[in-house]
Amino acid sequence: MVRKGSERGLVRLLTTLLALVVVLGCGGGPAGGQPGVTPAAKWTARHDGPSAYPEVRVERGVQITMSDGVVLKADLYRPADAAGVIEQRPLPTIVSLTPYSKLMTGLIESAAATPGLQPMAVDLVRRLNLSTTPISGFGDLMQALDGGMIETMLGVDRKLIGSGYTVLVADVRGTGLSQGTWDTLGVREQLDTREVIEWAAAQPWSNGRIGMSGGSYSGINQLRAAENAPAPLQAIFPVEPGSDLMRDVVAPGGGVGTTFLPMWLNSVNQLKMVPDVASMVQGEFDWTWLHDRIADPVTNFDLLAQALLTPTLDDMQPELAAALDDDSAFRQAIQGHPERITVPTFVYGGWHDIFANSATKLYEQIPLDPGHKQLVVGDTYHANPGAGTGVPGAPPRLDVLQRAWFDKWLKDIDSGVDDFGPVTVKQQGGGWITLTEFPQPGVTHRRVYLTPAASGTTEDSLHDGSLSPTGPTSTETLTVAPGLTTACSRDAAQGAAGMTAVLDLCAKDARIAERNGLTFTSGAVTEQTVISGPINVRLNTMHDAADGYWNVTVNDVAPDGTSTVLTTGQLTASMRAIDERRSARSVNGDLTAPFNPLSLDRLLPVVPGQPVALDIAVIPTQAVLAPGHRVRVDVFAGNSPKGLAFRPMLNNTELKPQHLLLDPAAPSFVNLPTDKPLP
Repeated sequence: MVRKGSERGLVRLLTTLLALVVVLGCGGGPAGGQPGVTPAAKWTARHDGPSAYPEVRVERGVQITMSDGVVLKADLYRPADAAGVIEQRPLPTIVSLTPYSKLMTGLIESAAATPGLQPMAVDLVRRLNLSTTPISGFGDLMQALDGGMIETMLGVDRKLIGSGYTVLVADVRGTGLSQGTWDTLGVREQLDTREVIEWAAAQPWSNGRIGMSGGSYSGINQLRAAENAPAPLQAIFPVEPGSDLMRDVVAPGGGVGTTFLPMWLNSVNQLKMVPDVASMVQGEFDWTWLHDRIADPVTNFDLLAQALLTPTLDDMQPELAAALDDDSAFRQAIQGHPERITVPTFVYGGWHDIFANSATKLYEQIPLDPGHKQLVVGDTYHANPGAGTGVPGAPPRLDVLQRAWFDKWLKDIDSGVDDFGPVTVKQQGGGWITLTEFPQPGVTHRRVYLTPAASGTTEDSLHDGSLSPTGPTSTETLTVAPGLTTACSRDAAQGAAGMTAVLDLCAKDARIAERNGLTFTSGAVTEQTVISGPINVRLNTMHDAADGYWNVTVNDVAPDGTSTVLTTGQLTASMRAIDERRSARSVNGDLTAPFNPLSLDRLLPVVPGQPVALDIAVIPTQAVLAPGHRVRVDVFAGNSPKGLAFRPMLNNTELKPQHLLLDPAAPSFVNLPTDKPLP
């Protein structure tokens, strides 16, 4: 006979096991021989289960000498048994290069490894429900703690190490504790990455099979390494990387990133000045490091200052001129070439990440078969990668996916991860879906015209216009002036890496920003309608000054009037030149993805009082409109504080009002990729 207490214990055990299967069983298809257990569940159970090596030993301050004599400093993480004995067999090695100082990586990693601390934080996040509050965005940001963000952004996952990997985290030249001056993504830095990989592969603790991990700048470094991959590099897992940095974050559309760039440069330049206190105590201080820091204390701030303070084109210094030269060494350093990538690549991006412009383009341009390349895009900012993963209906956490990816390509474990996706995206306005490619098959780019007729959907904009399948029947001129309402906007949140997204009235509702914008709204859709791919907004404009600066957003308008920005684009009028070789057009001949060179030699004059046609590239996106929802295009004469035109162009605008011409002979329209025509 079974006692009642035992019965209750057995029920609790079975309930727990069932809940575990439900929680872990997201993504992937049924696993052969185990009905109902998905590959994703197996990957999660494998990653979160008992480790082969319960301890991790860290060797701080490993010195790696580059071919020019500069010494990079690294921390080496190695698996060990319960007695602390380090595994001596050569193991696959994960390399991460960071400009944010391995001291910070070590501190965060150590805190995350504190017994009970991370589980407690994750439990608090899971209990945090702010969905019905005005700061639900704060909860969205915090969800990243339960999505594998810490492990994948830093490049150090103790569970990954415990499964039999060695991890090497090195400071990029001129940052952290490494010697030299910071050569931001330049030729020398890219050579350093290659040399670190080859050095790691030759060490006795490595079996010569190298992967790369890390997020943001460390993700960009991975892509650059994979473009000219040394033989040991066999897989990469970049989280929120950029590729075309000029159009991602430096100056998309000619608008200097006046929120993100100062914040980012300040972080790197401050952290690189933090000394190695331990070496000072031990009498082993690196005086070369100090000399290098004194020689270059504020890398790239001079260029940012020139971009914001140089009054005219004639006053440009060589550094700023190089930034506006498509063929300069500076531009070549920040322009990636994903078409050259040759190693298996798994990319995570976010629709509102600072590098959102690159996320889907990377996948399209990498010349590998599906399975050798994978893409996951969340509805996230730069500050919360992985938020919303690891729950039913969503992909596994990023650390789980990373482990499965490296097991496949560095250990030859047939995990099935190459059958995942290949494109997994969170639809804005909907759930997670798996695609065979991006854009979603079945969508068509269609012209939807901006017309002056009132849509009757808003009283919050300068002008309530309509989006229509047919163009305007009469000519009308609408005027909009530069303003500051965009300080309360999703664009501002994106430029701040998501940090201001805690305020729902700004990041999740555009109606405050729209008070100084022109709005054009479609009829309500009667059935679910998908938007998928790049978008072009053609504006027929006129200016009172010798230049102009335009920002557009594409929004989902709910029946209650909430206007949610799906994606965005901006353009300085004098930088409207288009490189057809790098642009894309739809079947009807309209541009879908215009490519602006953003260079001085391609500037086009703006004559006051004369019409100027602008094609504004809008970041590719994936969204689904529920029945009763509408599409809206917002038009602004500026995008402060996310971006400002380069100072010479800004001065030429004189901050004067700008005009949108709604002319049947030269219509303004959005080339929208949808699976159904808009009403």
